[in-house]
Amino acid sequence: MSHFYSEIEKLTKLDGPTGGPDMRWQRKAKEVSSCGNVSMNKSLNTSSMSPMKMSNRSFGVAKTPSKTPGGTIRSKTPGKGKSKTPTRTPGGDRFIPNRSATNFDLGNFKLQDQSTNIGENTDPALMMSPSKLEYQKAMAENLNGDLMNSKILCYKNKPPNAPEGYQNNLKVMYSHNKTPGSTKKPIRHIPQQPERILDAPDMLDDYYLNLLDWSCHNHLAVALANNVYLWNAASGDIKQLMQLEGPEDYVTSVSWITEGNYLAVGTSSGDVQLWDVESGKRLRCMQGHAARVGSLSWNSYILSSGSRSGNIHHHDVRVASYHVGTLAGHTQEVCGLKWSPDGRYLASGGNDNLLNIWPTFSATPCNVPIYTLNQHQAAVKALAWCPWQPSVLASGGGTADRHIRFWNSNTGSCLNSVDTKSQVCALLWSKEHKELISAHGFAQNQLVIWKYPTMVRIAELLGHTSRILHMAMSPDGTTVVSAAADETLRLWKCFSVDPKSKKEKSSNSVKLPSNSISRRQNIR
Repeated sequence: MSHFYSEIEKLTKLDGPTGGPDMRWQRKAKEVSSCGNVSMNKSLNTSSMSPMKMSNRSFGVAKTPSKTPGGTIRSKTPGKGKSKTPTRTPGGDRFIPNRSATNFDLGNFKLQDQSTNIGENTDPALMMSPSKLEYQKAMAENLNGDLMNSKILCYKNKPPNAPEGYQNNLKVMYSHNKTPGSTKKPIRHIPQQPERILDAPDMLDDYYLNLLDWSCHNHLAVALANNVYLWNAASGDIKQLMQLEGPEDYVTSVSWITEGNYLAVGTSSGDVQLWDVESGKRLRCMQGHAARVGSLSWNSYILSSGSRSGNIHHHDVRVASYHVGTLAGHTQEVCGLKWSPDGRYLASGGNDNLLNIWPTFSATPCNVPIYTLNQHQAAVKALAWCPWQPSVLASGGGTADRHIRFWNSNTGSCLNSVDTKSQVCALLWSKEHKELISAHGFAQNQLVIWKYPTMVRIAELLGHTSRILHMAMSPDGTTVVSAAADETLRLWKCFSVDPKSKKEKSSNSVKLPSNSISRRQNIR
């Protein structure tokens, strides 16, 4: 039996490899090694340790011979291969404009615009006068809008259009891209409480008077009955500047000169007084009006005053014969008077519901207004010129009108109008935030901040218990003071500047005394 088992063992024992064909993983390994792939040769040497693992790897690496002999084979696992995608394309990217989103008419206009291509070699015969260039610039800005930030080529796609009949209450999927103006700055915090409250006893409740003004030296002038008081916003000091002697006399208007060292005071007797606030002395008393002077406005050394008689007088404060012109364009009291920032136009509003725009004063003044605008249905007291667009004028009507209207002084056209639902008593512009603030009467007696030019309400400031009659802005443009018939003055820090974007000038900043929030003080 032992001999039989030994014979069976010899028959079943394999002394050497069989003569059959190679396995498929061996054929693939030989093909790769023949192409000179060093890495695969190394893996082939370890095939005796893990044949099945090697076969799986060869299946995933290359099913066909490499096209580039001697080249490296990319790994399937990210991050394990030797070759990596460069972070930057050598030589820069190509920016291809989107034709469907590009306004070719606007691009052609900007390329051919000659007003921005005037150089030293320009023919003098083709050059226009400065006044004509300014007029052309103003007309182009009002007709075409602001083209300085517009681009000739567009690199963004238009948002997809919603299917016909589709309504999305959330307005998310098919909303348009945000405009550059809305993405520049986030919505800022506007305090709803005043920084400071000042008592103003004997404040006259008269819509047609102008009893408040703020100088460039941070002094606030307030008229109370027959007195004028000065409040230093930096130190909180209060002093009485003047007092009318007549028992029936009262102050009807106050206005600071641009330099801030002289104060003009209008009276109920028709006189206009000029005071030096440094010395506390009256420099002169200018007469000529037949009735009280309810509005004042400065243009350099020319002081314009509006009277209850409907006349406007120009006073040259430098000369002895101060009366240099009279404008007769109103049939009732002149309650609003403002010179434009560039001094080219004078806007006057009256109780006759008219808004007149007059040319600048000259040696031969014109007694006819350039434009007489009669769209308002009530007295026009609130007037404010746009500081960054000198040709844009904002006006507000009384109780029967309740509208804020915007005018182009170059053409006399109405640009826009907004129904505020209440009497408009005063208007002010914020140059930093491109906003407008309005003061109102019945029913809420509130201040409203509007975003220009969309005229969207940003905030409402409540606190006064009677109609707000007057407003003034601090020299740094951050604080607004409001005076109301409730005999209070309230200071609102509603236009504060972001310190990260712009450093505030300490010399012109409004420095209120410490612990001044909601602190009450008597102005007298």
